[in-house]
Amino acid sequence: MAIRTGRRWVWLVLLVAAALVLVGVYRRTAPDEGSTAYGQAAEALGQLPVKGRAPMTGYAREQFGSAWDDDSDPALTRPWGHNGCGTRDDALARDLVGAKLKSGSRCVVASGTLHDPYTGRTITWKRGRDTSAVVQIDHVVALANAWVTGAQQLSMDQRQALANDPLNLLAVEGKANQQKSAGDAATWLPPNKSYRCDYVSRQIVVKKKYHLWVTSAERNAMVRVLSTCPNHPLPAR
Repeated sequence: MAIRTGRRWVWLVLLVAAALVLVGVYRRTAPDEGSTAYGQAAEALGQLPVKGRAPMTGYAREQFGSAWDDDSDPALTRPWGHNGCGTRDDALARDLVGAKLKSGSRCVVASGTLHDPYTGRTITWKRGRDTSAVVQIDHVVALANAWVTGAQQLSMDQRQALANDPLNLLAVEGKANQQKSAGDAATWLPPNKSYRCDYVSRQIVVKKKYHLWVTSAERNAMVRVLSTCPNHPLPAR
């Protein structure tokens, strides 16, 4: 009888240990209880710290260096760093279809067509006093949001790299960019639902790269989005 009881305890211990292993794997791949989010993006989200927002005290755009600066660390921002062109034009040249340069310039983009990821609209864009703002360059992780989720603790060079990193820049419709403002995933998502998984994944990889955190509401919103696209990858650039 003692031998049988001992065997039962051994099996019970093994079953409990196996269950704990499965729970550990589940929590690494699916960062929310009951979520169907799993894969590369979901796992990276599960690695981000969850904290409350830090105060906005001290925030200014200048805390992230000069706007569209070409002098950011090339090791962090390749292939754009130190190419002689501002990062706004770099983003336009990358994201516009048929981008044409201003006459006599090797950097300044004069026109092109944007298939806007945020709205799904196709926009014919031309540089000009009354037309340039139709297409804007969005910081996917807004700089003000970065400031209250860890960027205060970064060096000036690191913040400047974040503000000019190709991972964190997208050419988008100006109105959509204005509507987003400094919102995170809990307060704003692209109206174009087919782009939301790419959008959230880009925010995750930027926050991971620069050691930022997410709020609980932000994390939950990201999980809901990733649950619609299981095994979604992280963007490379």
